[in-house]
Amino acid sequence: MLFLLFLLVAVAAGIYIFMQQAIFGADPADARLERIQKYPNYKEGAFQNLVETPMSTPEGGYWKILTGFFSKPANTVPIDTIPSIRTNLRELPSDSPSLVWFGHSSYLLHIQGKNILVDPVFSGHASPVWFMGGSFPGTDTYQPDDFPELDMVILSHDHYDHLDYKTILKLKDKTKHFYTAVGVGAHLEHWGISAEKITELYWWESTQIDSSTSLTATPARHFSGRKFSRGKSLWTSYVFKINELNLYIGGDSGYEQHFKEIGEKFGPFNLAILECGQYNPIWPYIHMMPEQLPEACKDLKASNLLPVHWSKFELSFHSWNEPIERLLKASDGGNLNVITPMIGEVVNLAAPDNHTKWWRGLQ
Repeated sequence: MLFLLFLLVAVAAGIYIFMQQAIFGADPADARLERIQKYPNYKEGAFQNLVETPMSTPEGGYWKILTGFFSKPANTVPIDTIPSIRTNLRELPSDSPSLVWFGHSSYLLHIQGKNILVDPVFSGHASPVWFMGGSFPGTDTYQPDDFPELDMVILSHDHYDHLDYKTILKLKDKTKHFYTAVGVGAHLEHWGISAEKITELYWWESTQIDSSTSLTATPARHFSGRKFSRGKSLWTSYVFKINELNLYIGGDSGYEQHFKEIGEKFGPFNLAILECGQYNPIWPYIHMMPEQLPEACKDLKASNLLPVHWSKFELSFHSWNEPIERLLKASDGGNLNVITPMIGEVVNLAAPDNHTKWWRGLQ
């Protein structure tokens, strides 16, 4: 009995010490926490969604997720190397707005001479531990050193596949300003970024970056958390306007009426960038199924769609290339223009027409 007690204490101490690593970030405190506590959807110590959003269905739960892990199909990770195009990110075209996707939810916008990087994850992992969440072969073509000086880094929420500690450390000195959801700034300051370089936005709050550029945080149906507790910081989508270009940056979100409200307030959009992957019938409220993306685009009044959140990390139980095929089938015959660039391929935002089926033929 004494040995068992000693073992439990040792394990608890080990977990506590492990959780003190910088990669886990920091919870909001002091003035930041006081600000957060005033928001209407911050209740009982955590942010809430606009509608009730359980993490899983009643028939789901941890046991179902565990059994799903051991019964998943063999091709959740590709055998072949994911192809990519090597683009000089420091010499993107200046005569037209462009976008370069790096797999999952990381992409660079180059518009009117500005460089805007969204949810950068370039460490090779979407997890705090090396043995989970590793990137697919071929998807780490780009590294932080490849990027030019960045005017903005936009962060949608604090999950590891969107906010990467090692990447932020390498980018912080070449980034003029970070824009993120309320509460996420606590992580950034913990990692050595000064408060003057951080703007945190609540849903429907806007910041005028310059005379031609604005960023508005808009609702999403998801959750946050890098440790065991959830909801200490907010999760968000964004409306990014620069001159005549109007972009919707979706972050992570289950389908709900907020898409329609955003479309009515800010649409139409030149492009909607929406998650397409890491879904499962067990957790249908916090991620969209591919068949829901055309409806979300209709709500947003967006005729062009860039599906992201796929082809880099295995974070669910579906085949690695299933999301894009289901989306294309669901959008076939409609008016939705689904853009499917390779990693590193330049998308001309003035006339997006990247429709290569690069994943077909890969195993």
